[in-house]
Amino acid sequence: MGGLFEHKGHLVRMAGLFGLGILVFLLARALFTPEGFGVLGHYRVGALADNSKQAPVFAGRKACGECHTDEPALLAGGPHKGVGCEACHGALGVHAQAPDKLKPARPDAGKLCAVCHLPNVAKPAGFPQVDPKEHADGSGACGGCHDPHSPDKEAKTP
Repeated sequence: MGGLFEHKGHLVRMAGLFGLGILVFLLARALFTPEGFGVLGHYRVGALADNSKQAPVFAGRKACGECHTDEPALLAGGPHKGVGCEACHGALGVHAQAPDKLKPARPDAGKLCAVCHLPNVAKPAGFPQVDPKEHADGSGACGGCHDPHSPDKEAKTP
């Protein structure tokens, strides 16, 4: 009985194959992992530049109004009459051409409203400015009380 060393050849071959497998894995990972991947997390840093090269396709307010008939009427008479649908919902050209292919973004109203309505001394005196920490409950959930398509109306009561 040779014990463990009786099958020494098998163990050497198995260790060699295991080492070869690790080597193939490391080589494949080096070849197929994009440059910049993992530098700032689990995405490729260059993807940001690649995505920014793609021109967004805008539809325009008229195209939105063909299906969404209530919102343009609300916007027309309110303070957001100069703000197009795509300012809040993103480029909607693909959605206008194939409504089932891409759903418009439903923006986080608190963050989106703050882009224009946070206090800023450079804004005109009559422009509505709101400090989300002091207004309402401070949650920044503007859409809970205000209709973004017609914000000048009385705030909704929950």
